[in-house]
Formats: sequence, C-alpha cells, structure tokens
Amino acid sequence: MYTNLRQFIEDLRKDGELAVVKTPVDPKLELPEIHRRVIAEGGPALLFEHIIGSPYPVVTNLFGTSGRLERALGKRPEQTIQTLVEALPELLPPRLSTLWSLKDTLIPLVSRLGQTIVPSGRAPVLEIVDDAFDLTKLPATTSWPEDGGPFFTLPLVYTEHPIEKSGNLGMYRMQIFDDRTTGMHWQIHKGGGFHYHEAEKRGEALPATVFLGGPPVLIVSAIAPLPEAVPELLFASFLLGQKLPMTRPEGVPHALIAEAEFAFVGSVPPQERRPEGPFGDHYGYYSLVHDFPVFHLKRVYHRRDAIFPATVVGKPIQEDYWIGEYLQRLLSPFYPLIMPGVKSLWTYGETGFHALAGAVVRESYSREALAHGLRILGEGQLTLTKFLMLTDQMIDLSDVKALLTAILERFDPRYDLVILPDTSMDTLDYTGRRFNHGSKAIMLGTGPVRRTLPGEYTSGALSGIDRIAVFSPGVLVISGLSYEAAEDLPHTLLKRHRADLEPWPLIFLVDQAEETARTQASFLWTVFMRFDPAHDLFGEKSVHHNKLSWEGPLIIDARMKPFYPKEVEPDEATVRRVNEKWHTYFASLA
Repeated sequence: MYTNLRQFIEDLRKDGELAVVKTPVDPKLELPEIHRRVIAEGGPALLFEHIIGSPYPVVTNLFGTSGRLERALGKRPEQTIQTLVEALPELLPPRLSTLWSLKDTLIPLVSRLGQTIVPSGRAPVLEIVDDAFDLTKLPATTSWPEDGGPFFTLPLVYTEHPIEKSGNLGMYRMQIFDDRTTGMHWQIHKGGGFHYHEAEKRGEALPATVFLGGPPVLIVSAIAPLPEAVPELLFASFLLGQKLPMTRPEGVPHALIAEAEFAFVGSVPPQERRPEGPFGDHYGYYSLVHDFPVFHLKRVYHRRDAIFPATVVGKPIQEDYWIGEYLQRLLSPFYPLIMPGVKSLWTYGETGFHALAGAVVRESYSREALAHGLRILGEGQLTLTKFLMLTDQMIDLSDVKALLTAILERFDPRYDLVILPDTSMDTLDYTGRRFNHGSKAIMLGTGPVRRTLPGEYTSGALSGIDRIAVFSPGVLVISGLSYEAAEDLPHTLLKRHRADLEPWPLIFLVDQAEETARTQASFLWTVFMRFDPAHDLFGEKSVHHNKLSWEGPLIIDARMKPFYPKEVEPDEATVRRVNEKWHTYFASLA
C-alpha cells in the first residue's frame, strides 16, 4: 500500500489516471471549477503545478471514482473484515483450535497494527521547520463565490482528550483568517469537539496538530464513522497493512506523521470564537456564518517540495461521495454485530449521508423493528440521521426505489410513522429552523403486503399544481405554486383533493417535479435536503390519549423555503474564464 501521497500520485501518473495542469491557475474559484467539471465526467486526478500566489502545487480528485479508491486501499481491508466477521461466532468463546485455524489472518493483522517511530533524520515531514510560516501563502481554495474565504478542505486534525489522552483524527474544515490563525469547524457529535469541550471546561487550550497528506488511508480514516473506542490512527494502520510511520521531534505535543506533506502545530484556546463561513458544503447549499473555535499556529513542518491536497464539496455527487460509499461497504459487516437485529444499513450520499438512512431489520415480534430503529438513532454519527426507513424485507438498500416500494406496500400511517421533535441535528442541516436543532422521523414497512401501489397518476387536476411525476410505485412528485406564494398548499391539497391523492401513500411537493423525479440522485438530493419532519410533513391526524395517529396520504413539503441557505452555483465570470482557458489546461496531454 501507499505510505505517502506522492507514491499514489506517481502510480496514477504512470497509468494515465493523473492529469497535470501546467497553466497557472487561481485557487480562488478557477481551480475548483476545473475540478468540478473533471469529476462530473469521471475524469482523472488533477495535479496543478503552478498556483497563482503560492509556491506549492495542489492535487485534487484523488478519490473521485470508485476505482481510484479501491486502488488507494486495495481489496485486503474488505477481505480481512469479511473473514473476521464470518469467524466471530466461532471465536466466542475463544478456543485455541479456532484461533490456530485463523493464524494466517490474525498474526499478520495484529503484528502490523499501531505505529512505528521513525528517526528524525528519516522523516520527510521534518525537512523544513518554520516558526514564522505565513498561512496566507498556502494554495487553499475558495470553492464557491459566496465562501467566506480560502479553506483547508482535507485537513487531518489530531487532538487528544485532556485527561484520558485518547487520540482522535478528524476532518474539520479550516478557514484561513490570517497568517497565523484559522477557524476550527468542530461540529456536534465530533471527536475533536468532545476533546475541546473537556479542555475548555478546565480553562485550558487544547493542543492540535493538523496534517496534510501522508498515506492516503489517513483521509479515509479521518472521515470513517468509527466507534468512539476505536482510534483513527489504529484504523489507518489496518487499512495500510503495516504500522503507521510516526516521528517525535522535540517541542511538539503529539507525534507527527512522518510521511505527511505538512504538519501544522498549534492550539485552540478556550472561550475564543470567531465568525466562520459561509461555505458551500457537501449538502449542496451554503452553510452560514457561525462562531467557531480558533486554531493558533505555532510551528510548521513540511517537506521541501510539499504538495497541498485539496477537494471540492458541493451538490452531490462529489469526491466525498465515493469515500462515503467505500466506507459503508467496508464497515457494513459490523452493523449486525454492534446492533443485533439490524441485518443491513445504508446511508445515502446524495443526501449528505445524514439526511436519510435505510435499514433491513428483524421483526420476530410485533414492533420489534421500531426498537431496532431507535437503536440505530442512538449509535455514533447515526444519531444525526433525519429520516430513517425500516423494512424486514431483504432488499438492496442502495436502490432507494426498492426500499420505498418494500416499505410503502406494508406501511400503515396509523402505526408506522413516528415523529421525534426537538432533537439535535447535523450542523450543516438548516431545515430545522434553528441551528443544530430539528426533528427526526422513522417510517416502517414490515410484515405482509397490505396494498398495491399505483404507478401512474390518472385522477383530476390539483389546485396550485401544474406538474406531476411518478418517482416509484406509490411515490408521487408534484410541483406548482412556490412556498412564498402558497405556504398552506399542502393543507389545500389535502382538503380539496384527498380522494384524488388517496391511492398515493407518499407525496412530495417540490419546486420542479420532472427534474426531481428524473434520477435517484436528483430525487434524494432535492427531497431530503429540503424538509424537516416536524414542520413539513402533512396528513390528517388525530390524538388518542397521548398517541398521535396519522391517516394517508402523507404530503412532504420539500419546496425551497425563504429561510434556507442558497444552493451553491458557480459565478458566471468564473465559468466564462474556465471556458476560455479550457484548451490550455490540458494542452500537454493532447
């Protein structure tokens, strides 16, 4: 496997999977626009050799296809996990004969986990030491026209719990404020944020070391939704297939990744906040300006010819989508072990992974599926899930039409819809009307089929609606008057046209019906990014004692609301500039 970034880059270059751009490129808007066009075509990784305003080259789109991800990590991690999961029933309780039969898997696995210390003279990251480094000279990108400034987009942020000293490697965007400070976007439910919370309670600054580059597995490990007890650096050594090379020069709070391109050593003081953002995020909208902690730089270590890795996030599908898909495939065998009764689980990258999840669960007694759903919503980063769909039918969860069909054929809204109001939400999800707050919903469809789902709308015209499309059996997508023009349109439809809509158990009110229903990606991104269950789900309902009971059909208002952040779009000037220069970027490849 690749122990540093440049090994991976060189292999991609040899096999025609790397395009080298020699034309000087501006990291503000121009570079991200080139990246977006290439990734949309499933194109190669990009190495920009000449960056306006910076001496460092930039590499992007390293993981922009499933093939490059598999190339970076190989098949061994998936094969090893599958072998261990299949053997686990025989390993508990452990027996010498069983352990011996797995010796060829277990001995190499255990012996290669962890870290190895590299002497200072053999650690490339220590080639240059700079106590007066100017952060504004880095080629950090500004991806969208309303972004608050340049950001680190692939920072590997290492911190340790101030008391327990357990480590966390996470990826949190960092806006460059000036030559010595950046923002630290520690979201809720994130390991680095937990460490900072503990340090702040003690009135202490939290030491933080930020890496760029190193073994490609580090990027995947930093993003992985691991259990709290599993260190990301340990997971990285598992993916790497060998101990992770580290080095420990004097005067640093943490060991450094020996093969990193950059290591930024500093701290995050208590009680200090600065406005960070806006930022065009992986939800496809701008996350707005909010106060976040501040990273203060003390010292920088870097390679003599350091390369700056970056990515671009925005409306799915972008590079982070492929990383998330890989991690799901890699870690999914563990779900039934961690959560017995959960047979398979999938979160949807087209919704930013947190807005929608589907699961196949056991239903061996009445309402058992609901218990498993609540367990899912209490597990790690899955606690950020906004909408959870559960079935007991063995289906391919990556096919959302199959999931919707399996559920809606069995769904009874009187019992199978649960709304959980007033919950914490993903920091990037603004549908809940209050920062970090919103609601959740669980929809169940288990047991025998109870209805035949329609596949074509044949009833009459609908008030305020001029476009009608079908996404999948039982799922109607409609559009017409905007939210500003007719906020109460869902109520009007239920009052005037309930009989027309009765055959459709689930209806989505959107701004452009045909475009939304065109593909799975457009449907998921448009619908699940634009509603909050407690505010935007409509149906006839009644209260019996303390039980809320729904009657179909259900309408979800997924129109854009005026208080939502803007959808990210490139500015016209950048589009024209890239159009005019396009033939120059890849002239050396012709």
